[in-house]
Parts: sequence; structure tokens; C-alpha cells
Amino acid sequence: MEKSKNLGESMLGITDHAKKGELDQFCGSVKGFSGSVCALTEAAAQAAYLVGISDRASEPGKPGLVDQSQFARANQAIQMACQNLTDPASTQQQVLSAATVVAKHTSALCNVCRVASSKTSNPVAKRHFVQSAKDVANSTANLVKAIKALDSDFGDANRQKCAQAAKPLIDAVEELTTFASSPEFTSVPARISREARKAQEPILSSGKAMIDGACDMVKAAKQLAVSPNDPPTYLLYSNHSKSVSGAIKGLVAAMKESAPGQKECDDAIETMTSSIKDLDQASLAAISQSLAPRDHNTPQGFQEQMINSAKEILDRVEPVRAASKGEAEKLGHLVTSMAGYFEPLADGAVGAASKTINSKRQMAILDQTKTVAESALQFMYAAKEGGGNPKAGHTHGAIDEAADGMKEVVEDLLQTLEDAASSAGVVTNMVDSLSKSIARTDDRMALIANLSFVEYQTEMVRLAKHIARTAQDMVGKAVSNVSELGPLSNNLTHDYNDLSGNAQGAAIASSSPQVGQQIRKAVQELGNLCIDLVQDAGHLQANPTDTYSRKDLADHAKAISEKVSHVLAALQAGSRGTQACINAAHTVSGIIGDLDTTIMFATAGTLNPDGDSDNFADHRENILKTAKALVEDTKTLVAGAASDQEKLAMAAQSAVRTITRLADVVKFGAGSLGSSQPDAQVLLINAVKDVASALSELISCTKNASGKPVQDPTMAGLKDSAKVMVTNVTSLLKTVKTVEDEAARGTRALESTIEAISQELKAYNTTDKTDQKASAEDLIRHTRPITLATAKAVAAGNSCRQEDVIVAANTGRKAVFDLLGVCKAAAQNADTAEVKRRAIQSGRDCAHVYKELLDHVNTIIQKPTHENKQLLATYSKKVANSVTCIVQVAEVIKGTDWVDPDDPTVIAENELLGAANSIEAAAKKLAMLKPRRAAKEADENLNFEEQILEAAKSIAAATAALVKSASVAQKELLAQGKIGGAHLASAFEDEDGQWSQGLISAAKLVAAATHSLCEAANAMVQGQASEEKLISSAKQVASSTAQLLVACKVKADTDSVAMQRLQGAGNAVKRATEALVKAAQQAKDFADEEESLTINKRMVGGMAQIIMAQEEIIRKEKELDAARVRYAKIRKQKYQDKPVEETDALW
Repeated sequence: MEKSKNLGESMLGITDHAKKGELDQFCGSVKGFSGSVCALTEAAAQAAYLVGISDRASEPGKPGLVDQSQFARANQAIQMACQNLTDPASTQQQVLSAATVVAKHTSALCNVCRVASSKTSNPVAKRHFVQSAKDVANSTANLVKAIKALDSDFGDANRQKCAQAAKPLIDAVEELTTFASSPEFTSVPARISREARKAQEPILSSGKAMIDGACDMVKAAKQLAVSPNDPPTYLLYSNHSKSVSGAIKGLVAAMKESAPGQKECDDAIETMTSSIKDLDQASLAAISQSLAPRDHNTPQGFQEQMINSAKEILDRVEPVRAASKGEAEKLGHLVTSMAGYFEPLADGAVGAASKTINSKRQMAILDQTKTVAESALQFMYAAKEGGGNPKAGHTHGAIDEAADGMKEVVEDLLQTLEDAASSAGVVTNMVDSLSKSIARTDDRMALIANLSFVEYQTEMVRLAKHIARTAQDMVGKAVSNVSELGPLSNNLTHDYNDLSGNAQGAAIASSSPQVGQQIRKAVQELGNLCIDLVQDAGHLQANPTDTYSRKDLADHAKAISEKVSHVLAALQAGSRGTQACINAAHTVSGIIGDLDTTIMFATAGTLNPDGDSDNFADHRENILKTAKALVEDTKTLVAGAASDQEKLAMAAQSAVRTITRLADVVKFGAGSLGSSQPDAQVLLINAVKDVASALSELISCTKNASGKPVQDPTMAGLKDSAKVMVTNVTSLLKTVKTVEDEAARGTRALESTIEAISQELKAYNTTDKTDQKASAEDLIRHTRPITLATAKAVAAGNSCRQEDVIVAANTGRKAVFDLLGVCKAAAQNADTAEVKRRAIQSGRDCAHVYKELLDHVNTIIQKPTHENKQLLATYSKKVANSVTCIVQVAEVIKGTDWVDPDDPTVIAENELLGAANSIEAAAKKLAMLKPRRAAKEADENLNFEEQILEAAKSIAAATAALVKSASVAQKELLAQGKIGGAHLASAFEDEDGQWSQGLISAAKLVAAATHSLCEAANAMVQGQASEEKLISSAKQVASSTAQLLVACKVKADTDSVAMQRLQGAGNAVKRATEALVKAAQQAKDFADEEESLTINKRMVGGMAQIIMAQEEIIRKEKELDAARVRYAKIRKQKYQDKPVEETDALW
């Protein structure tokens, strides 16, 4: 577009400058015109090439690894230069010129070899290019020395030396040229199919027409510059300019029409739209209970079909993203490939839903699949807009957003399907996934920037240990709860998939190929055992009493633990020092957990000394001595980051031994203080816990900085961690010296807590990731300890007593630490990035303002003035506000599902939903019924039976919609505040409780009446009941529906949308009931009409017939009276035990 615009400006400039006689400007416009035409021609050629190779039958060209012609030119130039050097007739100037040529070309060859060695994946070729470059460089250096000697003395001896030095260079360049000319490095031209050449024709013809018109236009412009006022010349120029404009328009139209990938994107959009329509129709059928079961596959088969399709779609998201942003020639193929999996995905979803009885499960499958199709549709629109144009930067953001959204929904669908499959004991997909992961470990991958062997090693250690733990959990569940083996197998599969991916990176980043191969082999052997374990779990789920499967599972779990140790050994062989750091960090983590347990005992007042004569003075010296030894180990550990792996491993192991000994002596010292001083015990143990935490961070930083240069950012992190370590050890020493001083230990505890919160906030800000799991409810629950700690801090500030201060410090430390951990974990459940950011920020703000409160308390202890104490209220309000923000964010994370389980309206809604499910189940049963096969003479009655079944189905569907509409209406009333939230204890004593009970009773009546209706319809079409029973059941449905409408309309607005829908649903039930009664009545009347009666003509026989008829009338009348009495007793007994208010609520 830009070039077209420049071309138009140049054409206008040619005309204006020619008329004005401005020849210099005229020449500039002609030059700009020619440049624009050349640029458009080049663009047209590129567009034609992209259109050609985007065809399925075409093959794109591949550039060679090196420019072979460059090697040939350099070889020829160097040989000629060397001949000039050795020619006796060459002058000094010619010698210097030849030397310049040699230096220029040899330098270029060395650079090309360096680039080629970095591009090729062939290790032999890589080494050959490097060695050839070295040979050329060494030969050139020797030749340059000889040339310098020749330049100083143009004698025959020096010229002979030059000739001798030139020969190795010529040989090296010749050998390099021969190697670079091998077919392996030759470029491959594109192969364009016939169909693609036809697609290229419009672009090529428009481009040729543009060039021809541009040439004619330039010729006419030349004449116009000579005769600007000649009308025929101007007319000729105008005609040619129009032909150029028309050709450019045709070129643009042809490029748009033939743009690669556009047609494929349109086809994909149509396919996905069709899939969405199919899913919508299936959803409507599921809602109306008319989704027919699909018998061409099993439920497990449909699930596997969906899983396989979803995985293939997920695998193609990233390639389509890359193609739509800069690889137009691949866009069409990839889009077509992705779209091909949506039809089997939608078919599998509809099939799986049709085999599912639970309506909620049906709708979940269909809705989730529809979400995937809709996100893919948005992705296709974005990809079409991008078109593979790397210059269309304004579309790349939308492409990335659509791709990320699609990956997320496909991964959610896969997770749902895999969980369902694993719970059902289907392990086929997990075995396939494990097999692919095993095969993937042999694939070569490009090394990800900024990821070293240490990062891969750390993640692999974590995953391998997690796999071992999962395997042991499966052994336990095989005995106690077989149903949980499926989810555990699923977790094992995901962990191994991640492990194999990291194994690829670790093998490439390892120091030697042998180590990489060892890692691959260990991971593959572990994968084979994982397959065996998953299969054992599937067999055991299918047959929980199979002792052989249980034994096999235990054996394979044990073998997995052994193979995990082999993986760890392979990683240690790759980097012994960093592996020792990983093991040390794990050990220190266990020490920290042990110290947390000890703090719990101390807080409970059960941490007692070993003996009656034990006192803290006996342990003080050991604590100080061990702490100083830890400082020395810390220095050695920091130095080990820059030394070899052996020294690093020794330093890490020594530090772990020292911190273990320090933790033990501090625990003994805390116990010697006695259980009567729990706050002092907690203060001392917290101090050594801070040291252990700092050491864990230092070990992690040392591991990351191992082998890195001094300028690397990880070195700066190592220095900061070392400073924190020294600070915490110093704090421990101060605590040890003051813990027995009751006048100072409160202040020491406060200072220690302030420093610990500062360090925790730094760690909190480093990353948003966490392995901890927490819900929004957990987050709100952890705000209470902050509130209590704030109250204690304010009380300590007002009293300035050391006992209150130490309690406030210890309580506040734990409350803040717990809150930060839960806050980060709960943020992972946020639906959007903004909510996640708010959650993390709210936790950070709360910890920060609480730290400010403790700082102010510390100031009050130093200067207990009235003004300072008054400021405590201000700081406590800040903490309260931050806690409020946390609660608000937690509500956003939780969403709109907050309910009080004791609320009568909630109880009513649950009963309504239960009634709806009951009705849907009854409708399912009714949908499976078929009319009975009548005798030949009664074929005409079959039509009435089908009418009855259809009418009964309509009633079942209508009552289901009615109950759901009632649930929506109830939610609307709750949102409007027209019904209250009384608890269950008093739920049915107030007005709202009466309303709720009435709604519950009405819902139950609707469900029960619908069941009776289905049973009556079934019995009637099978010939086991009369039409009267069906009519009575239908009327009962209508009656209970009326009760439900009355109960829902007690407090509703007449113009409420929900109530209008409710009324519509009620009318539907009424119409369906009337249709059923009408159909049954027709069947009854038809049967009455067909009934024949033979009259006896004789007197005695006729009199007997009359007597028998009268007898039957009397008997029937008595039966009717008895039935009426029974009905009255039933109604009376039903309501005589209920209070009047409740009875009124029912009606």
C-alpha cells in the first residue's frame, strides 16, 4: 500500500513538473516512479511465490546452509591474488593490493564458516567448518608474515617464502570450497504444482501489465518533458498512466483474492460454525430430553475420540499462531489440518452427551466443547486478519490473545475428559501419552535461551521425586480406595510428560554427550515402568479384588522408586555440585518443617528441658560456636559457586551438616528455658528458623550462579542472599545473648519480626508461582489472625510491657507469613490476570502496613509519648482497610457462588433442582418407551397410543422447564431482597420460611406427579392400566403445577422477566396436560364406540340380563362411594398433623 501511494505521488509529480518545466524535480519524480514500480514488482513476485507454495501439492524452496557461489568467488580471487604475489614482475603496490584481497576474502570465509557451524545440527559438519576456518586463518597469518618480509625486501628469497606460504592457504581454501559445495549444503528450489501456477497467473499477468504500462508511461513522460503543451503527447501520457493505475488495481485485487491461507481460513470458519450449530442443536435436544443415543460407538470410544481430537487441536495452536504472524506459506496447510479435527470433536461430544444420563453432565460436555469451537473461531478470524504478514504488527496482539485463550479452553476440556476417563478406569489415552513422551526424549530440540542445565536439573529432581511419591500413594490406594487410582494415574502421566520435556533440554545443555545419553536412557526406562503402573491401576479399577494386579502394581511402584534414583544419579553425573545443592535445599526444607513443629509445641507450653538441672547457660556456648561455624561454611559455599563442582558439593554438604547441628542445639537451648516461658522459646526457635530459611535461599542462589561469569545477574542475587544470611546469623547471636533478659527480649523479638517480614516480602515479590493450594475461603479465614495480631500489637504499644511485645511479635510473624502464602496460592484461582494481580497486591499491602505498625510499636517502646500512642489507631485502621481489600478480592475470586447452606431459600432452590433432575430422569425413562404391539384387528388404536406417549413426553419436558424457571425466579427474589436469609433453625417460623416450604412442597408434588404420569402412560400403552388412570395422573400434574406457580408468585413482581418465563412454562404444562387428557379421552371414546352389546330377545334371558346390569350398577355405586371415603381420609390424614400456617403456604 505504501509503495502504491508513492507511485501515485510520483505520477502526479511527473505531470506537474513537466508542465512547469521543472526538469530537476521532474527527474526526481521519474526516479521515484521507477523505484516504486520495482518495489511493487518485487512484492508481486514474492506474493506469487507465496501463493504457489501454499498449495498442498507444492513444495517450498529451502535456502542452502551457505552461499556456494561466495565460496567459489573467494577461491578464485584468492588464487589470483596469490599468483600476483609470486609473480616476479609484480610491483610493491600490486603485492599490497593482493594482500588486501587475500585478507578480505579469507576474513569473509571465516565468518561464513562460523555462521554455518552455528546453524547446522550435524556435529560432523559443525566440527569441519570450525576446523576449516582455523586452517584458513592460520594459513592467512603465515602468508601475512611472508608478505611483510617481502614488502621490506623485494628479494627472490622472500618471494619464494611468499610462494611457499601461499600454497597452504590455497589448499585450505580449495578444500573448504569443495566441502561447502557438497549437495548437503545446496539450496533446494521450490516446486510449484500446476494448480498453483494457475493461481499465480492473475498476479503475474497484472505485474507484467504494470511493468509494460510503466515503460510506455516513462517514454511518454520523456516526450511530455520536451513538449509539455502538446495535447496529443499529454493524451498519450494520460492513457499510459491509466493503464498503469488499472494494472496496479488488478494486482492488488489479485493479491487479495489469491492471498495464501485466506480461502483455507474461510473454509475453517465455515467448518467451526457448522460444529457450533451442531452443538447448539444437541444442547437444545438435551434440554428438551430428546437427544437420541448414538449407537455407533461406546461412551469410552466417544471420550477417546474427543481426547485425541482435542490433543491434535492443541498441538496445532502454536504452529498456526506462528504461521499467521509470519509464515503465510504454511498458514493454509495448518489451518486446514486444525479444522479437520473439529467435526470429530463435535461428533464425539454429542455422542458422549447422548450416552450420559445426568443432564448437568450432558450440558457440561456440550458447553465446554462449544467454548472450544467458539475460541477456535475467534482464532481463525485473527489468523485470517494477520494472513502471515510479519509487517502487520497491529494484528499480532489479537492473534496472541486468541491463541492463548484457545490453548486455555482446550487444556480445560482435556483436563475434564482425562479426569473422567481416569475415574472410569480408562487408561488407553494415558498410555499413549506416556509412549509419546518416551519417544520425545530422543528428539532434538533447540536450547531455550536463558535456561541452563541447572534449571532443567532442578525441575527434573522435583518431578522425579513427585513421581516416586505418586507411585507410593497408588500402592496405598490400591488397598484402601481403588477409585482414586485413576486421578493418581492422571497426575503421574502429567508429571512424566513434563519430566520428558525437561530431559530433552537437560540432555542438550549437559556438559558431555555421554551424560545427555545417560539422562535420556534413565528417563525412558522410568517411562516404561510408568506405563506398566498405569496399566496395573486400570486393571485394578476394573477388578478391585484382583490380587495379582495389586501385587504387580506394588512391584512396579517399587521399581519406579529405583528408576527415580537412577534419574537422580544421571543428573548428578552431569553436575555433582548443583545436585548436592538441590539435595541440601531439600534437607534444609525438612529442618524448617521440624522447627515449625517445635514452635507448635513451644506455643502449647509442652517444650520441656531434658533434665531438671538443665539451664540455658549450658547451651549458649554451643549455639554461638555452631553459628560461627555456619558463617564460615557460608563463605565457602559462596566461593564454591565460582569453583569446580566437587568443591561446591563439599561446601553444600558441610553447610547442611552445620545447620542441622545448629537447629538441634537451639532446640535444646529453647527447651532449657522451660515451658513457663513459651514466648521466649518461640523467639529463639524463630531466630534459627530465619537462619535456615536464609541458608535455603543462599543454596538456591549458589546453585543458579554455579559456573556463571561475575557479570551475570545471578551473581548479584548470590551476594544479596549472602548478606541476608549474615544478617540472620547476627540476629540469632543477639537473640541468644538477650533471650534470658526479660527487659530486652520483647524488643529483640519485635526487631527480629520486622526484619523477617521484610525478607519475606522480598521473597514474595520475586515470583507469583507457588506449589501451595488455597481457596478464597482460606484467604478470608487467614485475615482473622491478622486482625488478632493487630489488636495485640496495639495493646503492646499502649502498655509497653515486654511480655505483650514478644507475644505481639510472635503472633504477627506467623499471621503475616501464613497470609502471604495463602494469598499467593488463592491468587492462582483468579479468572483474570487483573484479579490475580489485585490479590497478590492486597497481600503485599497488608504485610507492608502491618510491618509499619510494628515499626511504630518499636518507636513507642523507645519513646513512649502520648502522641506516638495516639498514632496507633491510624496504623491499625490501615491494617483494617488492607484486610477489607483482601476480603473483597477473595469475593471476586470466589465469584457469585456465595451461599448460606442454612438459608431456607437455598434449601428451596436445592429442592427445586432436585425436582428438576427427577423430572428429567422420568422424561428419559418415558423417551425410551415404545407403544405395545397390538393384535392385527386393533391396528387402528396404535395412532392414539403414539399420541398419548408424545403428550406425556411434552408434559415431562414442560414440567422440567417449569421447575427450572421457578429456580430462576427464586434467585431474582433473593437478589431483590424480597426474601430473607433466615437460618435453618428458624427457617419455617417466619414468612420467608413459609414461602420456601411452600415452594419445596410444590416442587416435590410436581416431580411426584410427573413420575406417576410416566408410569401411567407406560402401563396404559402396555395394556396394564386404563385411560382413566392416565387422565387422573395428568390432572394431578396440572394441579401441582398450579400450586408451584402460586408459591412462586407470592412475592414476585408481575412484570418480572423470570416470572413471565415461569408463567410461560406453566402454560406449557397446562397445554401439554390438556393434550394428554384429550388423547386419552379419544382413546377411551373410541374403545366405547367399538364395544358391542348383544340383546337377548327371550323373556327369561332378557329379564336376567336386566337384573345383572342393575346389579353391576349398584356394585359400582358402592365402589365409588367407598373410593370417595378413602380419598377424603387420605386428604384429611395428610394435613391434620401440619400447622395451619404451613398448610396455607402449600396453597
